[in-house]
Amino acid sequence: MVSLLYPEARLEESGVENKKMPIGIEDFAEIITQDFYYVDKTGMIKELLGNWGKVNLFTRPRRFGKSINMSMLRYFFEIGTDKSLFDGLSISNETGLCEKYMGQYPVISITLKATEAENFLTARDLIAMEINREARRMQFLLESDALSSKEKETFSSLLDERMEDRTLYSGLSLLSEFLQKHYGQKVIILIDEYDVPLAKANKQGYYREMVLLIRNLLEKALKTNSSLEFAVLTGCLRVSRESIFTGLNNPKMYTLLEAECDEQFGFTDEEVREMLSYYELSEYYDVTKEWYDGYRIGRASVYNPWDVINWCNQLLTNPNKVPKSYWTNSSGNEEVQRFIQRMGNGVTKAQIERLISGGDCSKKNRRTAHL
Repeated sequence: MVSLLYPEARLEESGVENKKMPIGIEDFAEIITQDFYYVDKTGMIKELLGNWGKVNLFTRPRRFGKSINMSMLRYFFEIGTDKSLFDGLSISNETGLCEKYMGQYPVISITLKATEAENFLTARDLIAMEINREARRMQFLLESDALSSKEKETFSSLLDERMEDRTLYSGLSLLSEFLQKHYGQKVIILIDEYDVPLAKANKQGYYREMVLLIRNLLEKALKTNSSLEFAVLTGCLRVSRESIFTGLNNPKMYTLLEAECDEQFGFTDEEVREMLSYYELSEYYDVTKEWYDGYRIGRASVYNPWDVINWCNQLLTNPNKVPKSYWTNSSGNEEVQRFIQRMGNGVTKAQIERLISGGDCSKKNRRTAHL
């Protein structure tokens, strides 16, 4: 008889090895090829193509799948992609869409999440290194017959980690220009966690300098860029205090309030049930729902994916494990803390205390978060 308490025993008797839990894995191809469990979010591709603007910004909490979704977009659109990565996933059923878009675009993909620094110069260097990393991935441009010797010289400046400010500001724009000339196709730009440098700068006291850098970088890449097909950005906040998006032709916003793509970040109830069933942990559904459900995005009720994945992983090694919050300490909350400290003893503080005590309060939605 197969034990219902010890998953290891079930696996041994069935002779089937379950997929690994994707804890900390953010590369889509690695998840698919290295046999990690994947919650299929490729439906985001269809929704994005059906509603996209020139610049699209998704604001979602930390650990809700932003980075893996951005990686998935890169592997879908990028020229030379391994199309078999999407076999059996929901997007593969959209044959016409796949024929038209899959593997058809040059893609620039950067992440700004690893930019925490005590001073502006170090933070600037970290961003320059990210541009440099993407340029190194495209060194084939040095051999391109479509680029002039002068353009190749300019591209070489992007391979210098100590690039000048003007090169850094224009880095994404230059890369897209050269890629379009090489491929004869406009470029898709993906920028993950665009707001992290600004949040860290606000914490450390060099916010004004960082705003100038990010504004120049984004405006040159996303507004005055004839080589751009479209762009996707992710972040936790829409930064508007310094009008960071003023020059971006009104980016299409996918906030927590929008119904579009509302199920593409976080796990739906059906997805959680499927995961628990796959690992023969269905008896833990009620406690999983009690602990990790309760987030609302658009019209969708979703679970925190970081909590669910870690919880299931713990259950596979210890079926008697007591649930806990895995997400609580997975990122900083400095902005929230500073907001509370500045409130004083007014009504807002009382409302927060009421929420902590299990009560509720109503506030008019302002739709925009400010650093």
